[in-house]
Amino acid sequence: MTNEARYKRAFSTLHASGNFMEVKTMENTKKRYIPRLAAVCAAAVLVLALAGGAYAADVGGIRHTIQVWLHGDLTNATLDIRGGEYTLAYTDGQGRDQERGGGGIAFEADGSERALTEGEIVEQLNSPEVEYGEDGSVTVWWRGQKLDITDKFQGKVCYVTLTDGSETVYLTVKYQAGYGWSNEDYPDPNDFYAE
Repeated sequence: MTNEARYKRAFSTLHASGNFMEVKTMENTKKRYIPRLAAVCAAAVLVLALAGGAYAADVGGIRHTIQVWLHGDLTNATLDIRGGEYTLAYTDGQGRDQERGGGGIAFEADGSERALTEGEIVEQLNSPEVEYGEDGSVTVWWRGQKLDITDKFQGKVCYVTLTDGSETVYLTVKYQAGYGWSNEDYPDPNDFYAE
């Protein structure tokens, strides 16, 4: 006698009730929907992950609302960084929409180049600004300060120390030929643009 025949003979006298069959059917029904639900959830997670990955891969760039010092006023602005270049959009003191842009590179210790980070761009935006007036005046803007340095030039160079209580900046201005600043010492004016 085979095993199959033995099972049939042993269990032929047993009969399942209708309730047992009904419960068994319900269990099977639930199991059919769980894999489908799991597959739908997995697909949704995958779509979101791919969208986030594409955005992080600089398809959408980096966009933040930040506060920067512009002409002595702390201003709300939108900073949009794409591929090492940035656009800063803001509303000026007269309610006009303004935009400025730029970018830059940094040199690593090994001589390789890289795009500026978001923090370096914000630091650049918050650095002192030098403005030349039509009348020959020179104004420095830094954080909440406005300083007329027109009479402080010795020849074509001016050295200015700026402080806001927590930070000191050493500014060197070469008239109509650039400027530089540092937190440690006055930059050398010979490193600026040629006249």
